[in-house]
Amino acid sequence: MYGWHGKILRVDLTNRKVSVEEIDPQVAKDYIGGRGWAIRYLYDEVDPGVDPLSPENKLIFATGPLTATTAPTGNRYMVVTKSPLTGALAHSNAGGDFPTFMKRTGFDMFIFEGRAEKPVYLWVNEDQVEIRSAEHVWGKDVHETTDILLSETDPDAKVACIGPAGENLVLISAIMNDKHRAAARSGVGAVMGSKNLKAVVVLGRKNPAFFDEEGMRALSLELNKQVGVDVKKGSSLREYGTAYVPQVTNTLGILPTRNFQTGVFEGVDKIDGVTLKKTYLIRHKPCYRCPIACGRLTEVPEGKYAGKGEGPEYETIASLGSACGLDNLAALTKANYRCNELGLDTISTGLTIAAGMELYERGIIDDRITGRPLRFGDGDAVIEMVEKIAYRQGFGDQLAEGSYRLAHRYEHPEVSVTARKQEFPGYDPRGSQGMGLLYATSNKGASHMEGDVAYEEVFGVPVKVDPLTTEGKPALVKRFQDAFALIDSSGLCVFFAVRYVFSKEEMIWPVILSKVMNLTTGANYTEDEIMRAAERVYNLERLFILKAGSDEDTLPPRMLQEPMPEGPAKGKVVELDKMLPEYYRLRGWDERGVPTKEKLAELGLA
Repeated sequence: MYGWHGKILRVDLTNRKVSVEEIDPQVAKDYIGGRGWAIRYLYDEVDPGVDPLSPENKLIFATGPLTATTAPTGNRYMVVTKSPLTGALAHSNAGGDFPTFMKRTGFDMFIFEGRAEKPVYLWVNEDQVEIRSAEHVWGKDVHETTDILLSETDPDAKVACIGPAGENLVLISAIMNDKHRAAARSGVGAVMGSKNLKAVVVLGRKNPAFFDEEGMRALSLELNKQVGVDVKKGSSLREYGTAYVPQVTNTLGILPTRNFQTGVFEGVDKIDGVTLKKTYLIRHKPCYRCPIACGRLTEVPEGKYAGKGEGPEYETIASLGSACGLDNLAALTKANYRCNELGLDTISTGLTIAAGMELYERGIIDDRITGRPLRFGDGDAVIEMVEKIAYRQGFGDQLAEGSYRLAHRYEHPEVSVTARKQEFPGYDPRGSQGMGLLYATSNKGASHMEGDVAYEEVFGVPVKVDPLTTEGKPALVKRFQDAFALIDSSGLCVFFAVRYVFSKEEMIWPVILSKVMNLTTGANYTEDEIMRAAERVYNLERLFILKAGSDEDTLPPRMLQEPMPEGPAKGKVVELDKMLPEYYRLRGWDERGVPTKEKLAELGLA
């Protein structure tokens, strides 16, 4: 095979056995790789009704055919499992160095099943595969774990691991790779912890072969040159990373503020990318061979918030910053570092703390429950709660379950800003109607990484559309969701795809992706086939979540019933009922959101 190695490593943790399987070439083509392969295997092998933290659930690491290739940003992998946070599907995405080194082991995908009796880690050095004891690193943070495991395997290897949060089955815990990069959302870290799997360490030199080596390298060179031209033009993404975004969303009145009570934050200038660059930025930090280099190595040099790491990026600024009413960049950055070290999703962590702060300020809970004052804007409180969440100490034990369960515990569901029990990313959909439809229909719960229509509604890439109208949004959301399913399956990063996949010519993304895929794999995709593959992935995920009981496409009361109090979106709620029927029709689903027999037959899923 080309692009794909065609090999899957299956790891039976219960019996401490490993086996190698070859994938059916037709399955490989029909589901592309990454997210697509993973949902095909998860759907076939895991009962959607299973307890996500039981041995019967499976945890899948999957690369795509463009991972570890010369394709720009071809360095992503997916973590797919049944989510303990949502009770439905988790598919979390990460970059860094780990994905390329995983692919170079000669395996496209790892499937972890069962549960180890005691903590273990997996060491894969091409054909050398070992399940080793991890008892000596259980309880240690991400950085300590990484350093220790590299010292006993190979200093050139790469590590993905959980921190104390995953070990303690925190429902908002992440899997961290390369110390700072996170497959963060939906509680994937808790699933890894439930299996007593502390880490995965990889090293390899088996680069995938290209079907057309000369053609693929020539196209990659041209695409990289074009990315370089964009970077030299002074793109905000390169200069500030995603930390430039708070000013954009604040101007539109959709920056999550004080638990989404409003969309305008008066302290935005203190926590944006310009301030971060002036104060704490050391240098750009790219993923492996990435020409964009949107990551940021930073350091708070002194004081009680001193530390060094990566970030914060936009979503963290929005969740641990403005959503918590926090305008102290040093405290925010420290909270970000601790989330990475402890293995926590910064989005859900920040929004869950913000929900706790709203409950506290409204007098629903008090110091007897929280153990300390918990007010908006208190950086020390944010950092303390991050620690307590990871170790399930005190009030942190309640926060560790996410904001949905917290809000319902105290009979105030309106305080939880979630869809499918997962916290919103950093765009208030009352001022971005397409994002509202996206959150409601996302297979993994509220997520901008399942079809981020903010590119057009907020940033005007490639074209600006009115964020306040519902007109045309069902088609827009479907197009982006399908495109992201393809990107996640291929092994690319969406930041490259924004430049080359989304275009004023709506259909250019299957043209570009089919060309790159064909040069790599030789699978001879037509444009129609690449589009059907994307739809196939999205619809199979839909079948999984429906069988898991996640059958309600809706948004929380705050978005549907509480008009935005100020800013450009003042008076707006999400008009979901205007968009959902048309979205279902375009998807080929019935009025309840269930894929029709005709649609399933069209996609080969009947």
